[in-house]
Amino acid sequence: MDHDHVREVDPKVADALESEVDRQRSTLQMIASENHASRAVIDAQGSALTNKYAEGYPGSRYYGGCEYADEVEELAIDRAKELFGAEHVNVQPHAGTQANQAVYFAMLEPGDKILSLDLNHGGHLSHGHPANFTGQLYEVEQYEVDPETGYIDYDGLAEHAAEFEPDIIVSGYSAYPREIEWERIQTVADDVDALHLADIAHITGLVAAGVHPSPVGVADFVTGSTHKTIRSGRGGIVMTSEEFADDIDSAVFPGGQGGPLMHNVAGKAVGFKEALEPEFEEYAAQTVANAEALGESLSDHGFSLVSGGTDNHLVLADLRESHPDTSGGDAEDALEEAGIVLNANTVPGETRSPFDPSGIRAGTPALTTRGFDEDDCRTVGDLIARVVDAPEDESVIAEVRDEVRRLCDENSLYE
Repeated sequence: MDHDHVREVDPKVADALESEVDRQRSTLQMIASENHASRAVIDAQGSALTNKYAEGYPGSRYYGGCEYADEVEELAIDRAKELFGAEHVNVQPHAGTQANQAVYFAMLEPGDKILSLDLNHGGHLSHGHPANFTGQLYEVEQYEVDPETGYIDYDGLAEHAAEFEPDIIVSGYSAYPREIEWERIQTVADDVDALHLADIAHITGLVAAGVHPSPVGVADFVTGSTHKTIRSGRGGIVMTSEEFADDIDSAVFPGGQGGPLMHNVAGKAVGFKEALEPEFEEYAAQTVANAEALGESLSDHGFSLVSGGTDNHLVLADLRESHPDTSGGDAEDALEEAGIVLNANTVPGETRSPFDPSGIRAGTPALTTRGFDEDDCRTVGDLIARVVDAPEDESVIAEVRDEVRRLCDENSLYE
């Protein structure tokens, strides 16, 4: 990738940027929330729109000179509506957390009640963790997955909601490997007169492609990230009905943000156009198939998978039974040395610190973008097992690193 203009001004940053491209080319990116955007998306995000302030919305800006910013934002909105079948879309949130923030600010008062999934069971910081603004501004209680099955305990959720009487129930998760039954959660919300926010940050692309059920038209609000499984410009999105449109728009601007990042909105527009192509459905289906193959490979090597497998783009392995002396952090460090980049992750019933938990989370979106198929992902599962079985064996790590380089050379990136 071309960093010539950066190099003329700042060689140190240019070196770091080129090293990052080399790192992505030569390693396997398996953090479930990461992907490789196309050159077109990256070009749009590096465009002259980074210079433009555009507070407000298309046709109603607080500054002049916004005709092309309006055009780009309207394209992003229209394409998102087509992708998801949404009545109203706001594409300005800077990230998924800011999208969630907009819903809370629009619909809740400080001290109102949120019911969300426990972080150790696959939830997200912005759903109510005490270190996040949600846990500081609102009263939060959390539901869990069934400890035996690893699936959402929908009956327990209903019982908890009836007792807690939340103002809003949050569904959609950051480390949950199964399909989500949106209608069941909506029924619970209806029964306790609560709103329902479905956060599809991780599965935005899978929902857009129709390989995961959609909460649009079911939940009151659907939020998401636009740079994970959907490979668009980095940022967030809120989708809702016309009933809540003005409330959401006001909560984004001026309620929670100032000027939108118009260069990122351009990246969203380009990425949404790519996602409307038939090839994207093939990509999303392959992402899921690859995750299933990866999970099967890890299971064959004795790894315990939370819920026993996956329906989506990620697998979550609990190391406590198969590798009791190896923490998720130990595994993450050894795998990164071998060229496989994933993350340590908490698991249901976590007994370790969240900073060095008992599990590892691995995703296939970026591998699939590079062209990996099921056989490749089974091979990757074999390589992960070799390293986690011997995380301190430098010879094993070196051998795996060589295999990783071979896989990367066979599936080149940004050439």
